[in-house]
Amino acid sequence: MDLPTLRAFKPSEYEEAAEGYRATAETASTAKDAIDNRISSGVRNQLEGEAAEAALMALKGLSRNFHYAQTECGLVSTALNGFAFDMAAAKRKLEAAIEDAGAAGCTVNTDGSVTYPAGSKPGAEKLAQGGTVSGNVGGNPTSDAVERQAVNIHPNPHYGRAVAYANRIADALDEATQADAKWAPKLRALRADDDLTVSDRDWADVRSDTDGVREAGREYRDSLPEAPKGATPKENASWWKGLSPEEQSAHLALNAASVGALDGLPAEIRDEANRTVLAQAKAQVQLELDRIPPEPTRYSPNPSGTYPAVVQNASWSAWNEKYGERKERADSSMAGMRAIEDRFDATGENGLPPAYLLGFDTEKNGRAIVANGNPDTADHTAVYVPGTTSNLGGIGGDVERMTNLWRESDAMAGGKEVSTITWLGYDAPQSVVKDAPFRHYADDGAPAFNTFMDGLDVANTTDSGGHHTAIGHSYGTTLIGSAARQGELNADDVVFAGSPGVQVGEASQMDVPTGHVWNEEAKGDPVPDLGRFGHGGSQWRLGGGVALIPSDEVFGANQMTTGTSEGHSEYWDRDTDSLRNQAAVVTGQYGKVKLEE
Repeated sequence: MDLPTLRAFKPSEYEEAAEGYRATAETASTAKDAIDNRISSGVRNQLEGEAAEAALMALKGLSRNFHYAQTECGLVSTALNGFAFDMAAAKRKLEAAIEDAGAAGCTVNTDGSVTYPAGSKPGAEKLAQGGTVSGNVGGNPTSDAVERQAVNIHPNPHYGRAVAYANRIADALDEATQADAKWAPKLRALRADDDLTVSDRDWADVRSDTDGVREAGREYRDSLPEAPKGATPKENASWWKGLSPEEQSAHLALNAASVGALDGLPAEIRDEANRTVLAQAKAQVQLELDRIPPEPTRYSPNPSGTYPAVVQNASWSAWNEKYGERKERADSSMAGMRAIEDRFDATGENGLPPAYLLGFDTEKNGRAIVANGNPDTADHTAVYVPGTTSNLGGIGGDVERMTNLWRESDAMAGGKEVSTITWLGYDAPQSVVKDAPFRHYADDGAPAFNTFMDGLDVANTTDSGGHHTAIGHSYGTTLIGSAARQGELNADDVVFAGSPGVQVGEASQMDVPTGHVWNEEAKGDPVPDLGRFGHGGSQWRLGGGVALIPSDEVFGANQMTTGTSEGHSEYWDRDTDSLRNQAAVVTGQYGKVKLEE
């Protein structure tokens, strides 16, 4: 890049273009939300048949396109701001060098060279002529030493200063040239395909696009205020509110996973960030599945005609050794992601509110936090922690439980707003025998649960601050108990269902007001009695060492009826006492709770 071009460069023009792309991203986001939460729900509630299904499929594709446009426009905006930032830094260096050269009586030429006037050093008998020098970029110890020697022996005192100015100008021009060369391919990579279909490959490319912008914009990223490390939800919220719209957009574009995981931020922001992470992850998993060859037939008739009647094919054995575990893991992740999207698609069905994805991660067994309704504006919020065998692949069943609870609670809320949340924010034990007896899964996940509950409190915008209920099932109750034992559980009510024990021996240790710990044990549920010896608590007044669980009268919980619920998995079935009682607690309708006699 030459000197006239850099002097004429206007970073503000690129910043204005970046703002235009940011506005376009917001427009695309608004359109996507309108399709998902208003238009599609209207079609579901008012139309039926093949035409309605076709319309919904078309709307889903349009929503996907708007989401992709939102994400890519956000990246373009950030890239343009990053380019403007780098070029502005180079231009400031150039202008400072030109100004300093002029103040010293030197002239900067259009080719970047510097002309210096005649002059003489003290004691010299003759005036040394002026001249023109060109700068050098960088250098090494040898060339720098030669340059210093030339300056020292030169008879004109202006020569050394002119060399320094010329070098500064050369460095500024080189910095601008490198910025231009660095950003040009990144911006070209953000050019979308000229079609109306957003493919899995397109979404997978978003990740590489993001990595490219992050790499090129290292200096720009470093200029952005970072989220405080190890901060409380209140500190996270303060940090986010203190960012400019440009800075917020940059963090969403470059750090979606980090933003989506920050407790204390608004639910709409976390949802936006996590949906981007979900879309990219789903595309990556689908491409992974596409790369795996079809599974061969596993068994064939025994050619010898003897026992066993069938034998395992060698081709299947080879396939399974190479691809079996990969496919099983990918299928599980895909099942979970589709279940989350199914919940998105169900918005509006019989009044079901929009869903908010407050957390998402495919690592290990996967994690997801899915809300029915916005907890920031909810008067009543319930957070449900599932238990043993919970993972991303099975998240659909847990989301359905909270959908059932939302409908029952909404009917009792008297017009108040309700949000029910599935919190799979920990690595749950996956085996009833090998994992569930151990407490470290609960102990490791409890701090994250406490922070999440604190974040709900911080982000809630209602006058009352909201009424929050923590609900646990099976091993999930152990995690909630561990959260109360380890820290300060930020809840108004606690509901346990099928609890094997909560690590404490009495309700008063659950950090909620007296009388606000509730328990359900359905007929035929074996988990409470089987689990008490691993997760039960004790009371010192009983001499310690007693494996007490919430189902024990001495524990002090309100024992709610479960009605027709039986076994370990029916606590959220529709038209049951167990579901109605939980809804009564969630909405603060304590007089409607049916207690065991």
